[in-house]
Amino acid sequence: MTSVRLHATGPVHPDEAWDRYLHPARWSDWSPQIRGVLTDAVRIDPGVTGRVQGPLGVSVPFVVDAVDDEAREWTWSVDIGPGTLVLVHWVRPGPGGGTTTGLRVSGPLPLVVGYLALAQVALQRLVRR
Repeated sequence: MTSVRLHATGPVHPDEAWDRYLHPARWSDWSPQIRGVLTDAVRIDPGVTGRVQGPLGVSVPFVVDAVDDEAREWTWSVDIGPGTLVLVHWVRPGPGGGTTTGLRVSGPLPLVVGYLALAQVALQRLVRR
């Protein structure tokens, strides 16, 4: 297992960035590797499950492990073939009224390394208008 942290800062207000995380229907708006999300949930809460649809018809199952609305933090686990990635996201006020968001990705080294570039792009888009 390995763990890596990423961060991004942008002009979007923290309330908006947090809302983009809370609603799975919005994930594909800012995360280029997500083509869609199949879930019955309107918003994330502990125990919510579903499937993330990626490029080339790839679909992987996920479960939301924890959500802390007050701290604006959430954790989910995504099963990707040979292993599971655990992703911890957070949203904080950034400079000048914007947002700083962060992500800790934990899992098997090859999966974590393979996901980093996509995750960084997604974080940048999350905090942009």
